[in-house]
Amino acid sequence: MKMKTEKIKISKIKRNPDNPRLIKDNKFHKLVKSIKEFPEMLEIRPIVVNEDMIVLGGNMRLKACQEAGLKEVPVIQADELTAEQQREFIVKDNVGFGEWDWDMIANEWDTEQLNDWGMDLWKLDEESEEQKIDYDILNDENFDSELDKMEGDVRRALQIPFENEHYEEAKELYKFWVDRDAYVGAMIIEFLKSEKGKI
Repeated sequence: MKMKTEKIKISKIKRNPDNPRLIKDNKFHKLVKSIKEFPEMLEIRPIVVNEDMIVLGGNMRLKACQEAGLKEVPVIQADELTAEQQREFIVKDNVGFGEWDWDMIANEWDTEQLNDWGMDLWKLDEESEEQKIDYDILNDENFDSELDKMEGDVRRALQIPFENEHYEEAKELYKFWVDRDAYVGAMIIEFLKSEKGKI
């Protein structure tokens, strides 16, 4: 599989709506800043797209490049991947396999600079140092009932399989009702109960 990097107009590239990776505002602003300050990074790590110019790797980088006002970005077109390989790539490209050597980070790197580059670092300030964990709560006679109450408040999820031809419609309907603050779980239960009553 031979792939080369080329510069493409950013308007031709489409974000992937099925990419499960998100970026929070603070991190997103750091990414935009890093692209503005170090655009050469994109040459080294280009955005990966499929034959339809939909992003497989670099969804957040594309969004940050648009925010930074770039007109063109380097891309690699991975047009020989199957649909299944594309889905696999989306996840594997976003999985962090390694771990940080925190001793090295603490002793050999400038933590302010790392933070500025977008790396999340834990900082011990006076306020957090004073906030000690109270383990005495474990001995509280009401602890079990409080734990049961907390568990009762937790929402749970079921995974519902769809045939390919129904998936997009189901996704749109789900989003439609969630955007209106509807409890879709109760709607499904009511429908399934009424259908069960017909049997």
